Amino acid sequence: MYNESGNIYPLYERISTVIAGFSQYDWQLLFVNDGSGDNSWEVLSRLATSQPNIKVVDLSRNFGKEVALSAGFHEVGEADAVICLDADLQHPPELFAELIAAWEAGAEMVITIRAGSLNESLFRKWGSSLYYWFINRISNVVITPKSTDFRLFDKKVVTEFLRMTERNRMFRGIMDWMGFKRAYVSFYADSRLLGESTFSLRRLMGLAVSSVMSFSLWPLRLTGYLGLLITLVSGLVFLWMLVNFFIKSAWVYTPLAMAIVANTFLIGIVLSSIGLVALYIGAIHIEVINRPLYLVRERIQSPKEGEQ
Repeated sequence: MYNESGNIYPLYERISTVIAGFSQYDWQLLFVNDGSGDNSWEVLSRLATSQPNIKVVDLSRNFGKEVALSAGFHEVGEADAVICLDADLQHPPELFAELIAAWEAGAEMVITIRAGSLNESLFRKWGSSLYYWFINRISNVVITPKSTDFRLFDKKVVTEFLRMTERNRMFRGIMDWMGFKRAYVSFYADSRLLGESTFSLRRLMGLAVSSVMSFSLWPLRLTGYLGLLITLVSGLVFLWMLVNFFIKSAWVYTPLAMAIVANTFLIGIVLSSIGLVALYIGAIHIEVINRPLYLVRERIQSPKEGEQ
């Protein structure tokens, strides 16, 4: 959660109502506060001190959704299954029953598919469709279109996920890369209960770039293809110029004009290629410096139900 103080108690009440119907399981609710700037931590602290089976992890700053989800996996401990969902109540807890039923039937990863959303703009809908179309054509990993981070994971999936070490990560992409037995559940996303989404277009674009760099070498291959294409085209043009000169004994364009245009075009391609390679070098740099993925400012663990 990030700046979700008004949604904490409604979220807790809806989850509590749902899990009351699954008395055969022991539950723990883990809240990851991703450096919220509002009073989310204070609200979470009061909740953890007044209710059992709650663990709260407060990250030292806003590390982003992908890292916050990873932090949750690191903090769950020994659990037979884990369900992840956002705190804005667009992921309905009432869907837990279908997720658990699929898990009990043998699925090791139960993925929710967003069939629609009341407040989804046309731009985001088209942008999402274009992104999934593009990434699944250049990547070696098939990323499930319209999938969300609202998923159930068996403990064996959690164990293997903890082995992942990359810093620039796309949570859904990593999970889709892992494989395992899957089941799918469709749902319509609810409207945000309170507050506004902080997942801006800039962050969405950053996530898209990171996912392309993490799961595909296509941009680097494209640079090579462009080089071959430019070499072929420029070679044919130069050959045509020579043939034209010998036939007409005169240049249609001055050699200087042709050289300037060709040189400017090639410089643009070279600069674009250098910038693209720099993105990958930057990603390598982040991995090599090996900083911790996140830092925890504080943890609160409420006692189990029935304990003093």
